Formats: sequence, C-alpha cells, structure tokens
Amino acid sequence: MMTSTTFLGTGAMGGVLAAAVLDAGRPVTVWNRSQDRAQWLGERGATVAATVTEAVTGAEVTVVCLFDHRSVREVLDPVADRLSGRTLVNLTTTTPDQARELATWAATHQIDYLDGAIMAVPAMIGGPGSAVLYSGSATAFDTHRGLLDRSGASSHLGADAGLASLYDLAILAGMYAMFAGFSHGAAMVAADGVSATDFATRAAPFLAAMTGSLAGSAAVIDAGNYAGEGQQSLEFTRVALETIMQASRDQGVSTEVLRPIHDLVHRQIAAGRGTQGSDRIFEELRRPR
Repeated sequence: MMTSTTFLGTGAMGGVLAAAVLDAGRPVTVWNRSQDRAQWLGERGATVAATVTEAVTGAEVTVVCLFDHRSVREVLDPVADRLSGRTLVNLTTTTPDQARELATWAATHQIDYLDGAIMAVPAMIGGPGSAVLYSGSATAFDTHRGLLDRSGASSHLGADAGLASLYDLAILAGMYAMFAGFSHGAAMVAADGVSATDFATRAAPFLAAMTGSLAGSAAVIDAGNYAGEGQQSLEFTRVALETIMQASRDQGVSTEVLRPIHDLVHRQIAAGRGTQGSDRIFEELRRPR
C-alpha cells in the first residue's frame, strides 16, 4: 500500500513537489491558504482539502513548504495532535536554529521530524539535477526514502535537525556572492556598451572552472596552513582588488560589492599576515560559537 502524503503549501515550490509525487501514482492531499492555487493539482488527481485539519487527518507523511518559520508554526500548532505518531517533513526555508526549535516541538508531540533543504529551483524538481538535503530522524528518512526521492536525489546529513538548513544557507551565501559579482562585472562592461548576455558567455566558463579550486581551498582551510607553496598571497589579492576597484570607478560602477572583500583582506594584512594565502580570510570571518 502506497504512503498517503499531504502537502501543506502549493506555491511555486510546494506545488511542483506535490505534482512529482502525483506523477508517481501516489495518493496526495493538498492544502493551500488560497485554495484556488491548489485546484490545478486537484485536476491532476490530488484531493484538495478545505482545512489543514482535513488535510493532515490520516496522512502518514505531511510535507510542509510555506513562506517562513512563523507561517509553519501558525499552520501546524493547531493540528499537532493530528500529527502525533506520524512523519512531518519541513521543506520551508528556515535558519538552523529554527529547524532545531521545530524538531523540539515535534518531539514534544511525538512527531517523527525531518527537516529538508531543496537544492533546486521549481523547474528542476523530479529531474536529474534536483537534490534535497535532509537532517533529523534517520528512521523517517529510511522509511520514506522512496517518497523523498521523487523530488530529487536525497541525502541524510545527520540527526541534528539544523544541518540541512545550515548547508543550504551556507551554499546559498556563496551563490548570492557570485551573482552579485557577476552583476558587478556586467555593470563594468556595460559602460563600454557590452551586453550582459555577451559578458555571460565569457564569464560563465571561467567561473565554472574556478569552482575546481574549491577543494584545494578547503584542504588549506581545514589544515590551517596558509603559508604553503602555490597559494596566492593576501598582498597579491589586495593589489588585484584595488586594481579592479579603480577600474570600476573609472567605469562609473559602485565598488560596494567588492569593498567588504577588500576590507577583509586589508585587516589580515594589517595584522601582519600579508604573505600568507588569501584563503586566510576564513579566519577573519569565523567567529567561534
């Protein structure tokens, strides 16, 4: 017998998550605050519930994909007793501590809890490039792995419910910094009439190639050895950044994207570490908990 699954939230992401499970021929119930946004799933075979209580009653697994942590608690608190003894999977973007708080709440109500982080955009869900990170109950993950894999390749990171969110937000930090850097570069060349499209054809292959160096940087950081051979020094990086910033000003482009990186490097040099590798900015960023 197939697992009965309820999806709370059928927005841009929640809707395609539910559709991926429907496409596998599994029974699905959906609920959305604006019920009309769930009707397209009803037309594909899902049961559209009028209330949250109706949606979760009898569901073996409830998947939540809402706006934020507050909305999750607002929706789930009134139906905690209906979720007792069942599995809750939260795919709403939250902070690690918020995920842990929800895991504690779930344990209080005897709910088997998994927190998840979707490493994909909606169009990728169910496809070969989609991946979802999970943390929390290993039992829930193992029991429902077939269901979870409908959304994307599933990985379980550990019992700490905050781990999936931590990885997710840390990866997104790198993504947003990269996108901001791309916008900065596009603004520089735009001053000379170059389109962002043309710039992307040059920038994308180079940036993709640069990700190959991340493993080397990681090894340096983990070893804490910033004086090894072959590392680009902080002094070299400072000069490079100052040259880029001057060129940016010449092009009429703000340096606010680059300024924080320059300041990190400058503080390390001021502390007498200019000959060490540029990966040492990790030490400037890190603050022990």
